[in-house]
Amino acid sequence: MKYEIIGQTVPAVEVTLSAGESMFTQSGGMVWQTEGIKMTTNARGGLAKSLGRMFTGESIFMANYTAEAEGAKIAFGSTVPGCVVPVDISQGEMIVQKGAFLCAQQSVDLKATFTKKFSAGLFGGEGFILQRLFGSGMAFIEVDGDKVERILAPGEVLKVDTGNVVAFDTSVSYDIETVKGLGNIFLGGEGLFLTKLTGPGRVILQTQNFNDFAGRVISMMPHK
Repeated sequence: MKYEIIGQTVPAVEVTLSAGESMFTQSGGMVWQTEGIKMTTNARGGLAKSLGRMFTGESIFMANYTAEAEGAKIAFGSTVPGCVVPVDISQGEMIVQKGAFLCAQQSVDLKATFTKKFSAGLFGGEGFILQRLFGSGMAFIEVDGDKVERILAPGEVLKVDTGNVVAFDTSVSYDIETVKGLGNIFLGGEGLFLTKLTGPGRVILQTQNFNDFAGRVISMMPHK
């Protein structure tokens, strides 16, 4: 499998497949394809896994695209301005926030996973259930805005505004910290909670939280 990231504002990843190679994505992720691609749709991993994906914000059903001709091409596009990030899952599993998964090779598996502490999921802004990417092969994730990558040393802490965490290694611990001070909570203009990430491991952040952006746009629209 070969791939190319195309575009800068709202990019897509175009994948060139050998005959028999296959990719999967959530419903609606495909943007174009050449001749020689066969599509099938199923509840990948069975009903239990599918329901878990529903709680993470993904589709219950996954679309599978298999090349029936050598060199067939297919592209998967991001949904908002940002970037598409390739991740080699063979190098290690990753935890991703809901909505970040774009597509992957069939050798990559995706399932819902629970955060270590109930409070982290209940107040974390990304839901109690995240997604774990494991197996082997390439996966592609979406980033809103620009990508920022940090490598945390053992015990190193990074506090991030809710919704700006895209993905992190399974070696990174994830927790929620309450913003201190009533004045900061009510007058600071930020959320009530911060995401606390503790190393070691890699963390991928995004400079834009699209949900916050959409909320601001809606608040400016005239109401009848």
